[in-house]
Amino acid sequence: MADITFITVGALKEGYLKEATAEYKKRITQYARVEEIELREERISDEDNSREVAAALEREADKILAAVPKGARIIALCVEGKQMDSLELAGYVGDTVNACGRLAFIIGSSHGLSPRVKSAASLKLSFSRLTFPHQLMRVNLYEAVYRSFTILAGKKYHK
Repeated sequence: MADITFITVGALKEGYLKEATAEYKKRITQYARVEEIELREERISDEDNSREVAAALEREADKILAAVPKGARIIALCVEGKQMDSLELAGYVGDTVNACGRLAFIIGSSHGLSPRVKSAASLKLSFSRLTFPHQLMRVNLYEAVYRSFTILAGKKYHK
């Protein structure tokens, strides 16, 4: 059985997002052990100060990289990443599970991810060229991972 770790910066606040994430997590556990690591977003006093934002991203990077399980392949969600359809993502997940058994998906804060986290990733993944709130992205990611496992298992969920 695969080990999937979701490392996210920032807390889910809305109940409907928590419920949706919990539902997809429950579904994923049919196929993999799931660990969720929620890290606190660094405070930034001046959102327009690029140095302050970069410093905050570096502090988040320290926490993110320390949370990645040993031997896990990192998939970092970022807008400049590779776009895949569901079958391509399922293939990547399946290949990675067969190769090492461990995946760590990372969603950064509202400011994104440090270049250091992105360079540590085996895959930089983009769901779209659009920008999404990182809280909503968590639900989208969990659903996509669940869909990947159903594709690999030959289930009818994927259409």
